[in-house]
Amino acid sequence: MPAVRIKDHWREQRMFDQRALVAGALMALATVGLIVRLYSLQVINHDKYAELSQGNRVRNEPIPAARGLIVDRHGELIAGNQPAYQLELVPEEVTDVPKTLASLVEIGLVRSEDVNELERTIDSSRRFDSVPIRLRMSDEDVARFSVRRFEFPGLDIKTRQTRFYPNGGLAVHALGYVGAISESDLKRIDRAAYAGTSLMGKLGVESAYEKELHGTNGYREVLVNAQGRSVERQGAFVPDLKVKSPNPGDDLVLSIDLKIQRVAEAALAGHRGAVVALNPNNGDVLALVSMPGFDPTLFGRGITAREYNGLNNDIDKPLLNRALRGTYPPGSTIKPAMALAGLTYHVVDPAARKYCAGSFHLPGSAHIFREYHNEKHGYVDLDDAIAHSCDVYFYGLADVLGIDRIATFLAPFGFGKLTGIDISGERPGLLPSREWKTKAFSKPADQIWFPGETVNFGIGQGYLNVTPLQLAHYAGIIATRGKVWKPRLVSAYRDGEGKLHEVAPQQEGEVQGVSAEDWARVVHGMVGVTQHGTAAAIGLHAPYTFAGKTGTAQVFTVAQNERYNASAINERLRDHSWFIAFAPADEPRIAIAVIQENGGAGASAAAPIARKVLDAYLLDADGKVKPPT
Repeated sequence: MPAVRIKDHWREQRMFDQRALVAGALMALATVGLIVRLYSLQVINHDKYAELSQGNRVRNEPIPAARGLIVDRHGELIAGNQPAYQLELVPEEVTDVPKTLASLVEIGLVRSEDVNELERTIDSSRRFDSVPIRLRMSDEDVARFSVRRFEFPGLDIKTRQTRFYPNGGLAVHALGYVGAISESDLKRIDRAAYAGTSLMGKLGVESAYEKELHGTNGYREVLVNAQGRSVERQGAFVPDLKVKSPNPGDDLVLSIDLKIQRVAEAALAGHRGAVVALNPNNGDVLALVSMPGFDPTLFGRGITAREYNGLNNDIDKPLLNRALRGTYPPGSTIKPAMALAGLTYHVVDPAARKYCAGSFHLPGSAHIFREYHNEKHGYVDLDDAIAHSCDVYFYGLADVLGIDRIATFLAPFGFGKLTGIDISGERPGLLPSREWKTKAFSKPADQIWFPGETVNFGIGQGYLNVTPLQLAHYAGIIATRGKVWKPRLVSAYRDGEGKLHEVAPQQEGEVQGVSAEDWARVVHGMVGVTQHGTAAAIGLHAPYTFAGKTGTAQVFTVAQNERYNASAINERLRDHSWFIAFAPADEPRIAIAVIQENGGAGASAAAPIARKVLDAYLLDADGKVKPPT
């Protein structure tokens, strides 16, 4: 049997050498790769990774910008800033947020009713952002947290600026307020721009000019240890920490005159209503009052559910901005515009005298349209009809004009549309027409415009609805004989360098087609209101001549066979009291609209309030008319 070769040493040696060569080549390649990678990390990308390494022990802390101040036209502070302590939480450093919040509730630093909203806000925030969970902490709150600080990793007390309102609720419906940034706010704002910021504007000027007031945040680099707490140094390492200063928000100069605002609010105190005064020559709002009001500080410090429900459910609706959002029939304040329409369309002879027997009815109709309180004015011309507010005269005028001409003529005066004031929340009111009624009602029988509705329109009743701002705007248009200016609250702003920038007023056209003679005739009738007409009592001994118009708006309809008796009905069902005016009549500097809800006749309730405001604006300390500025 031939010998069998079991082992080939030569072949094994050759295979081993080949494998060793391949392994050596792979090791050499890996070594070269490692060297290249080390060179890349330590030489080429040294700066990049040094910065990242620094980031492991250096944290950026935002430096919130100081919110811009808000002052009145004379520089008096309306809204400022003051330092306050607040408790903040960094989500990524808190292992159990619900448990942490529950512990804070136990020690009285967080209200139980706020927990759900706080959880939603924390969930909506970036994990590394510091989220405010308690605003405006007292010294007692700070002490209570400090002694148990070790129990709350990821929470810390920060010193922040908070909003300060030195006048409390003065002008609050114009100013608005700031409140805590909510979950819904986080969805629409630039989170980086608001890092470290706990408050933002919610209503009024504070909201409308949020971008200008907010400013631009800065930041500082802070050295932190493994627990995330700031330290001075780590061993021998001395960091090169950077700081970028914030740019404060712009200061806003409002057109409001706080002296006039105080007088208006004091005059309306204890009643529900609104006062709007403006400069008819440029649209500056001099006073914007809605009563009752509220203290905006409640929202800045974090309003409780109980406090908010108290305001929201109050029967007097203090949160409602009546000046912009309250809608009411204008009553007889519409009569000057009706008179202008009659003159412009040449359907009325201003010198012709018509008899007022206290009632009016359309031919073929049994419905009787009565005078307010069943007065009988006898023979009146256009001047008398305006001065003494003769309903019968304007019932007839409206019937002759017709709804189509009335609606067309009134539109340029701003009825039925927004005035465009520079804060949000305004309502457009309602200027009815045939077209509107066709769209507003679904039943064909209800879409018909009836002649009786036109008659009612003639004295500012029925479907027509206005806001106090619209009526002040309308009074300003008559004052300037047709010039239309957009109302505004902000007249200038001061940038971070202290430079003042004026905001140019905006004229929005002019009422066309009304002759100078007709303007003068209607203004003469309105002067008669305050000299020998329905508001003669408040015009008595006035050191200036002013034009006005009283108005009474019905809250409910009195039946044909009943008489209106204010003392026999619920106070909230009584008529609203209106008064519009401008002064001086020949060179107007102020136009005003006042409504006192359920106040009764315009002459007895709203007109005296207007007179106080006019005096405050036009007279000096000696009771003499101040020269124009």
